[in-house]
Amino acid sequence: MRVQARLILAAAAMLAAGWTWSGCSKTMSVVPEDWAPYSYQDKPGHFTGLDIELMQAIFKEAGCKLEFKTDIPRLRRHAMHKDGRLDVLFAASETEERKQFSWFTKAYRDEVTGLFARGDDAARFAQLRGFADVLSAREAVLSPNAGWYGDDYAKNLPDLMAAGLVQNFEDFDQALRMLKAGRAGLLMGDVGAVTYSAREKVKTAVALLPFTPNRDPVHLMLSKKSTTQADVDALDGAIARLEKRGDLARIRARYGFR
Repeated sequence: MRVQARLILAAAAMLAAGWTWSGCSKTMSVVPEDWAPYSYQDKPGHFTGLDIELMQAIFKEAGCKLEFKTDIPRLRRHAMHKDGRLDVLFAASETEERKQFSWFTKAYRDEVTGLFARGDDAARFAQLRGFADVLSAREAVLSPNAGWYGDDYAKNLPDLMAAGLVQNFEDFDQALRMLKAGRAGLLMGDVGAVTYSAREKVKTAVALLPFTPNRDPVHLMLSKKSTTQADVDALDGAIARLEKRGDLARIRARYGFR
């Protein structure tokens, strides 16, 4: 009885100190994307990037393990996830349709669409507060050729197009070269991707403007066929603890996310 009492007291002390009986039901499979700076292979061939680091921190805190799969074509991943052959998808937006076959963790970062100017030209855009201001100033905007970039952009897009102020691009390297050459005064795109491409590839100085066209939370998406609610709870607890300690914020800050 004394031994049992000591074990109970020890367990209570561990819980009071913030310990958890952590761990997931299995080692979980995930496919890294080729999408710098969120997920990519460095020169030695290791998987790295913002989402990779955030996932690794979350899984480690939860006492869970990740297994990287590299031989799954992109077009097959969602089907494999739905039937339980691929456990985790990351940077996922939560939708009612997806909730039929997936669990969603707490958000672990925001997906942010930013508006950029050349570093030596940013001061004149400091007071810009929306795309109506862009239209009034008759400033050209480099914009991705597909995707959702917020209500304000959608509202003003017809007028911007009619005024000939929107130039579409295929990739951020191309867009940054166009910005650098003065083809437009503004560039809209994913904050992490633009910042990375400007620094590592095109080697040009850009400034992120205060106005943010769009911000959406993203989550880890776990297959309901191969994982459990308890797995989600373990990861949610890890996210909450890491956010409280500031660990996730420090990782995000290293990649330029404010």
